[in-house]
Amino acid sequence: MAFWLLKSEPSAYSWTQMAKDKKTGWSGVRNHQAANNMKAMKVGDEAFFYHSNEGKNIVGIVKITKAYHPDPSDETHKFGMVEVTAVKPLAKPVSLADIKNHPALKNMAFVKQSRLSVSPVTDAEWKAVCKMGSV
Repeated sequence: MAFWLLKSEPSAYSWTQMAKDKKTGWSGVRNHQAANNMKAMKVGDEAFFYHSNEGKNIVGIVKITKAYHPDPSDETHKFGMVEVTAVKPLAKPVSLADIKNHPALKNMAFVKQSRLSVSPVTDAEWKAVCKMGSV
């Protein structure tokens, strides 16, 4: 199993909405590197749900429940999407500031490539963030 981080602006799609919907298609990604990360996702992989721009916190965990497939919102037919299902919220949101200040997390792809909307998370990073988030 691999781990990932998915970013969403709460005003566009929040963790509250994700938890209510229980599952959603992770569509609208138009960056080639982010799309390649989604292509590498397997059913059963887990991802952190991160509120970007507003809040800047990891707030929940989702599971990949459908592998990369065409994104119907992409008129160019170049990009795809995955389906994710809500697993659980973090008991304590983990802020970007806390991540940047944690020695084990300073090299996270999410920190190094801050504009990337889908990024990989190592096993050690996953464990550290889960501990910080009390899950």
